[in-house]
Parts: sequence; C-alpha cells; structure tokens
Amino acid sequence: MSRIVSGDIKDKLHELDSILSKKYVLEHPKKERDWRTYEQEFAQRIRMAMEDLDPLINEAVSTIRIVPGAGHPHSLTLEQRVKLLLIKQLVGESNRMFANMLAIFSMLSGIDVSYKTIERLYSDEEVIIAVHNLHVLILGKKDITNSSATGDGTGYSLTVKKNYESYAQKLKDLAKENPKTTGEKDGKKSKSHKKRLFAYSFAIMDLKSRMYIAFGSSMKSERSAYDRAMDLLSSIGIEMDSIRLDRYYSSPSYMDKLGETKVFVIPKKNSTLNGSLKWKKTMKDFIENTMPYLEQYHQRSNSESGFAADKKMLGWNVAQRRDDRIDNALFCTGVWHNLFNMGRF
Repeated sequence: MSRIVSGDIKDKLHELDSILSKKYVLEHPKKERDWRTYEQEFAQRIRMAMEDLDPLINEAVSTIRIVPGAGHPHSLTLEQRVKLLLIKQLVGESNRMFANMLAIFSMLSGIDVSYKTIERLYSDEEVIIAVHNLHVLILGKKDITNSSATGDGTGYSLTVKKNYESYAQKLKDLAKENPKTTGEKDGKKSKSHKKRLFAYSFAIMDLKSRMYIAFGSSMKSERSAYDRAMDLLSSIGIEMDSIRLDRYYSSPSYMDKLGETKVFVIPKKNSTLNGSLKWKKTMKDFIENTMPYLEQYHQRSNSESGFAADKKMLGWNVAQRRDDRIDNALFCTGVWHNLFNMGRF
C-alpha cells in the first residue's frame, strides 16, 4: 500500500484544476435531452401525482387521532386542510390571492375560506403532522430503506427583488450565512440591514428514485438546514450507503458524523491528512483513484437538477413571513418534488 502525505492532496487538486477536470468532461460528455420525450414523461408524472394525491392524503391522515379541544371545531376536515396547503404551495400565489381563487371554485369544491384560514394552515400542527406522514408514506411506497444519495443546499428568496442563485454566485461562500448587521447608529438603517433575504434549504436525494429522502430548512444558514435534514433522515430510519456532498462539507468532522456512510467530497485547498482513519481513506481514494472517484462525486449534479425542477414548478421565493410557516412551506415543496417523481420509474 503506497504512502500518501498531505502535500499529495494539494498536488492532486492542482492537477484536477489544470488537467483532470478537462479530461473528465471529454470522457463524460453531457447527454442531450430528448425534449419531446421529456415533456411527455413529465406530463405523465404530473397526472399520476394528481391521481395519487387524494388516496395518499387519506392514508397519511388515517393514523392521526385527534382529541377534540375547547372552542369551535375546524370548519374543514384534516384531509381538506392538507390538500389546501399542498395546492396552495403548488399554485404559489399569496394567501389572499389563493383565497380569492378558491372563491371561484367554491361551488364545485364546497370549500369557501378566507386568506387568514389559508395562512394558518402553515402553522396548523395537525396539518404539519399529516404532511410529515405523507412524506414517510411516499418513501415507503417506493420501498426506500437504503440509499446511495447526494446532498446539496439552495436558497429561496423572501423578497421578489433577489434571486438566490445570482446572489450566491456573486458572494460564493459568504452566501452560506445571512448578512449580519454592522450596528449602524441609525435605527432605520440598522433595521433594513437586519432584513433577511433568503431561507436556506438542504435536500438529500436518493439517486435511484430521484426522491428526497430528507430535507431541512433554516433562516440562519445552509449548515443549519443540513443538520435538520440529517435529523429528519435519522427519525425515519433510512440508511445511507453513500453520499456526495459539496466542498463546504469537506472536513473530518462532517465525515465522522456520517458513521459508516461512504462520503464523496472534493477536499478544500488547505486540507491535510489530519483526522480520522475514514478521512484518510477517503483522501487516499481521491488521490489514487481520481477518475472513478469523480464519477461518483459528479452525481451531485442530480441535486442541482432537482432544485432547478422544483423552482421551475413551485417558484424560487417563499411568500410566508413567520419562521415556522417558512419551514413548513419548504417542507411542502419537498413533498411535491417526491409526488412528481413517484411515477418516474
């Protein structure tokens, strides 16, 4: 077994920048998409998602036991509330606009509610539990118990004036954290600087099914969203055989927390061999088996494609303002992603 040193990581990264990345692109040309076939398959997946929605919601709700409390009972059943929340997230209109749209269809649906009712759905505990059940149920329907996964983060704008991808490209790693106020004396100026621009989201995708097995969101940082996604994954009991992560997560501490899961990352430029045996073995694999390693790592592109599809279908901004409602809006986005991918294979 050949011996490697920390300097080999730096040398390999230099080689990757100058030679290997070009070689990889030449050996792995981008596949041209058959747009006619793609549009047909996409339309079919949407139809299947809509057909499956009612029975899935009914099953997700059936396991919830509701104890009547004080006050007036809710005017809508739990099934209706879950469906309203999901459709609201799909339509992407403001709470007030969506309520007005519902009025048009109230004669057909039998549902006539105010925009305040729509708004409260995002913090309705019974609805949130049902949507969580729906997520677990969908994964169960696809029989996902183990996963070769990819993970990545993105952001959703809290204002129509800024797009996360453009902002993140401009600020690079600084976009990982919300801008912090510098403590201006002018109260109004300080308040404007404290205004949050983005909600951060992290999704873990199963490469075989293209479904999100877990996701998390945070108003603080992408790292916090990552931690919440990992917490959800742990709670539903799906094991990861492997995961591909951004360079931001390239450190022994992140790798060790993933236990037996094989991790594919590109090391940072200042990386060394200091760390656990797992970190050393991963760096050795990166240095000595670079092309096969890159083939695994670059499957991360599926995460980027998933986010692009989500934002095309559901929008790139979040209309909610309260933290809990923002979290639940993004959870619904993850559920819709999975609903649209149920009929993929």
